[in-house]
Amino acid sequence: MAETKKSDLEKLGEKLLFKKKNAWEEIPKKEFDEIMTLSEDYKSFLNNSKTEREAMVTVEKLSKKFGFVDIKKAKKTDRKLFINYDGVCGAMLVIKDPKTLKDGLLINGAHIDVPRLDLKQIPLYESEDMAYMKTHYYGGIKKYQWVTRPLALHGVIVTENGKKINVSIGEKQDDFVFTINDILPHLAQDQYKKTPATVIEGEQLNILVGSIPYKFKTGKDAIKLAILDYLNKEYGIKEEDFVSAELQLVPQGEAKDIGFDRSFVGAHGQDDRICAYLGMKAIIDMKEKEFKKNIMMVFFDKEEIGSAGNAGADSNIVERMVNDVLNLYGLGDYNTLIKALENSKLLSSDVNAGIDPEWKSVNEPMNAAKMGYGVCVTKFTGSGGKSGSNEAHAEFVADLRKALNKDKVLWQSSELGKVDQGGGGTIAKYLAKYGMDVVDCGTALLSMHSPFEVASKADIYHTYKAYKAFYKYL
Repeated sequence: MAETKKSDLEKLGEKLLFKKKNAWEEIPKKEFDEIMTLSEDYKSFLNNSKTEREAMVTVEKLSKKFGFVDIKKAKKTDRKLFINYDGVCGAMLVIKDPKTLKDGLLINGAHIDVPRLDLKQIPLYESEDMAYMKTHYYGGIKKYQWVTRPLALHGVIVTENGKKINVSIGEKQDDFVFTINDILPHLAQDQYKKTPATVIEGEQLNILVGSIPYKFKTGKDAIKLAILDYLNKEYGIKEEDFVSAELQLVPQGEAKDIGFDRSFVGAHGQDDRICAYLGMKAIIDMKEKEFKKNIMMVFFDKEEIGSAGNAGADSNIVERMVNDVLNLYGLGDYNTLIKALENSKLLSSDVNAGIDPEWKSVNEPMNAAKMGYGVCVTKFTGSGGKSGSNEAHAEFVADLRKALNKDKVLWQSSELGKVDQGGGGTIAKYLAKYGMDVVDCGTALLSMHSPFEVASKADIYHTYKAYKAFYKYL
């Protein structure tokens, strides 16, 4: 059969039009196998990293396994460094040449904190012959999504004498779990009249923790005291110790494949541990000869509440980290530090919103992310008139495009919703203040900020490839 000749219009379209491509289309078996293997490794990371502290433990273990040295123990001859600040944030670095640090680093920044429920400082109370614990939600959540589901408790308690007690309850097969109750539909007429934002109030997000009184005898606080007695015997704590604790409630269970074809990963906390893991994985997997410049992968805390505090991007944390590196190599002066930051290039690696066919009215389809179409390059974030945004310079975006295309990375330009629909922010603007070039680059998700977020395995793979390309070519 003779081939159909392409029209001049078709040829012009192939030459000039920018077309998104479905990553699954005509995919080679080798690449398909790589996608599935990477996703299994990623799920394992999620399962072992349900809090920022647990994430940093996992990062540190992997760093040491692949030859990274704690900067506190490092020598001038070491070139692969690991930094851990307070167990909640840190960095991995590959130093190609310390003498060129003043010329800047290629920095990949992602956050490892996620939306969740935190126990209050004094959480335990008794009511109607049942014991509950009070919570305070962290980050932007839809409160109604957290009720009537099994929840696990993770975190750390620090006693007055400095003893640190790690807590993980609910993940083992025979563990008990916690839950937040809801009213039955038969009696919910008044509840139905409320808006989604108020159908569950923040002060109603209290977890059920028990009902058996101390020594099976009822009395004032008998159930509460029975719970405290259990905690004292199990962990050696008393009620006051909750004041110096960081205890988080997260959805119980492991990351799971979704769909008959297993093409998606479903899990809590993918925003933004997906980018944190893939940025780290890209560094670990690269060969030494592939590094042309000094590389830095930063794991931030507190992004979900505005990058606040001494572990968030809106602090001098990156300044402190780079200063520690400069001091290691005997280059620690202020001018070198400022130049190193100013000359750096940063990927603000954070997720974007994929188009959901059930909710696509909130997107502007020409500039929204499609699931399975590759990593998202987001030139600006913010809301309304780009308020609260860093907007990347055209030159830097062009350089990133060139790097991605060189390594055949599937990518798509994207923004977070219609102009007047909403929007959001990332760490980008906080790092741009140093003068470095910054652009957002990460994976599209469905059900973002929910207890069970969804990512395409193809997008996971191309995000990983994108970070490799950034490290190699920028």
